[in-house]
Amino acid sequence: MSKSKLQRWMRRDAAAALLFLAPSVMGFGIFYAIPFLLGIYESFTDRTMGGAFVGLDNYKELLDSGSFRKAAGHTLLFTAAGVPLLIVLSLGLAMLLNRSLYVRNGLRTAFIIPLVVPVASIVMIWQIFFDWNGTLNAWLHAMGKERVDWLQSDWSMGIIVMMYVWKNIGYNMILFLAGLQSIPKDYYETARIEGAGRLRQLFGITLVYLTPTMFFVVLISIINSFKVFRETYLLAGDYPYDRIYMLQHFMNNMFFSLDMQKLTAAATLMVGCIVLLVSGMLRVERRFREDME
Repeated sequence: MSKSKLQRWMRRDAAAALLFLAPSVMGFGIFYAIPFLLGIYESFTDRTMGGAFVGLDNYKELLDSGSFRKAAGHTLLFTAAGVPLLIVLSLGLAMLLNRSLYVRNGLRTAFIIPLVVPVASIVMIWQIFFDWNGTLNAWLHAMGKERVDWLQSDWSMGIIVMMYVWKNIGYNMILFLAGLQSIPKDYYETARIEGAGRLRQLFGITLVYLTPTMFFVVLISIINSFKVFRETYLLAGDYPYDRIYMLQHFMNNMFFSLDMQKLTAAATLMVGCIVLLVSGMLRVERRFREDME
């Protein structure tokens, strides 16, 4: 094929691709990009329509808010507790199911099921188990113990973490399984011949070659930890127990009170923090990949 024919073919192919992408790009711009940019602009004004530019005043007022600081602290605590636990458990399960087990296919299916269950059904299951008149309290009552209002106690954060892990462990397990199966088995055979034990193989081979997958899984887990609002909202309502009052609750309440300046400022800060975190992790992952090469 001559160069001119190749260029004409590429232009025709690019035009067709743009034609098919146009509806999605337009939908993304209209329903996501433009509202988000307008929200950032509104965070620097004193009112929603035709407001005057006030600089960082909304952000200063937001940071002085006790409710915002409490919500941000609880969100960071939830992420710091839930993400490492999810990574460790999903990696352990992936390493277990990467071996030849009799019930391996059944276990894989069992851990993937929460991914396809609707959020409302998940919340209903946890409500049945942790409600005042739920299954767990019925067991405690049968053993002569006092009932506990789990969602109105300091146990509430642990319950939300457990629900987050239960819902996302299957997805992370699949990603880790794909990463484990991409590691050549010759590496392990060579390590065994040279006398390396299982612990040495874990840190010298498995975790090293699983690092790119690990970075991706950590990023996805962090992003998913900021999406736990639906479950928490349906489980505990608008104003839940103080321990599980998170950023999403704060922004939801600002929306209902029509305080758009605090809402947009809080959303912009949260997105900015996520972008900085993701950019930092991608930079570390890129440097690690260059060192490996």
